[in-house]
Amino acid sequence: MTSYILAHDLGTTGDKATLFDENGHVAASVFAGYPTAYPRPTWVEQDPAHWRKALFETTRQFLAQSSVGPEDIAVVSFSGHMNGALLVDDAGEPLRPAIIWADQRATREEGVIRERLGAARVYRITGNRISPAYTAAKLLWIKSHEPQVYARARHVLQAKDYAAFLFSGVIATDPSDASMTLLFDLEKGRWSQEIIAALELDETLPPQILTSATVIGGVTKEAARATGLLAGTPVVIGGGDGACATVGAGSVAAGDAYNYIGSSSWVALTTPEPVLDARRRTFNIAHLVPGANIALGAMQAAGGAFDWFEQLMRTPDADAPDYRGLDEAAARVPAGSRGLLFLPYLRGERSPHWNPLARGAFIGLTMQHGRGEMARAVMEGVGFNLRAILDILRSQGLTVDAMRIIGGGGKSPVWRQILADIYALPVQRLAIPAEATALGAAIAGGVGVGLFPDFAIARKMIIVEESAAPDAQTAGIYNDLFDIFLDAYTSLEPIFERLNKF
Repeated sequence: MTSYILAHDLGTTGDKATLFDENGHVAASVFAGYPTAYPRPTWVEQDPAHWRKALFETTRQFLAQSSVGPEDIAVVSFSGHMNGALLVDDAGEPLRPAIIWADQRATREEGVIRERLGAARVYRITGNRISPAYTAAKLLWIKSHEPQVYARARHVLQAKDYAAFLFSGVIATDPSDASMTLLFDLEKGRWSQEIIAALELDETLPPQILTSATVIGGVTKEAARATGLLAGTPVVIGGGDGACATVGAGSVAAGDAYNYIGSSSWVALTTPEPVLDARRRTFNIAHLVPGANIALGAMQAAGGAFDWFEQLMRTPDADAPDYRGLDEAAARVPAGSRGLLFLPYLRGERSPHWNPLARGAFIGLTMQHGRGEMARAVMEGVGFNLRAILDILRSQGLTVDAMRIIGGGGKSPVWRQILADIYALPVQRLAIPAEATALGAAIAGGVGVGLFPDFAIARKMIIVEESAAPDAQTAGIYNDLFDIFLDAYTSLEPIFERLNKF
């Protein structure tokens, strides 16, 4: 009899429940959306009641629609968006809406963390920069602005932690989600008492940390009635979405590297220990693989920049995006886009600049430039910024032999070749049976109940379907342009600051 793994991925727009067989193939998949609230500028919240409804609804739907019965499901596992703050009481009931990753209200609290601990010390302990996006700053905001809520709080949870609690009745988190709270000692693998004490936070708020493949309990009778699952079905805690995507990309051994290109983008390497940059340009997440680390840098607008350009070029009567047409136009243009550069900082930037005031720019426009040159320049500009991140990681002594690519941007053969030439590395398109995040959560579940021996199974499930090899001559052209790209940002940085006054 085939055993199945149910993986829930709580994303920003909704929950996707995917049913995998023991070979990693998708048997069924159901999505249920939920709203996001923006009560004030910079505030971004979600109602955990909507998470609960989506989790139970998707589970019931695929059980009703597929031939798989509840007795065939060996384990339920979870992934979800990271660095949020959901406060719950002793019974696990939410005390207020969840403040999610995109919320930026805690700017004053960011300053408090910097004043009490210092940016260098926080980075040394957590492997992350101080930011209002992290759980620590959000907790300080709640303590200051909603003291009655804070006083009643028993634990602070992430999205997937709450999901696992709804199914199992057990409150816990895993190292990957813990590592994106700014309260976690990355090297010691436990909550940082130094940070918690310095911020005067209740030391009991962070939940117990269990490895990502831990079976934390079984589906409760209440959850069984709500979902149709069998009571007692094992529940595995899983991990944060970034860490699950890493496993889903097959990056499970030291030196494995991958590049995600969606609306945003990141370059990530699996490493045996945290990788700390003296200028704090990159950051770290604990891996689903026990004891391993993910060193990465993330940029704000990658596929998002290309989407923006496509919308500008789209004719008013077009009924669908024309990505293929732009790909074909870019393919007809030589490397370097005939002397046209694009800075992809349409949403400010994280790595490597960490400058919210940065702006996008086409540099070098002439009458000879058209949509093909501009489309290629956008692809190249994203590639150059990702190369800057990759070079920072390589400067720490990390060796990269090839770059795996996932996400929508990786579907473009033109963009894959551009990246291969900019990185001077083979860029490999993967045959992934499902979205990488869901697959990573499923692998954690399978490891947890013994369907898989360990996380190395990801390398067998995920194969390289196609590889773009770098061309030495084109790589040389891009090497020269890369220096100009870096100089262009440095030259325009003071201009960006002046423009943001308007």
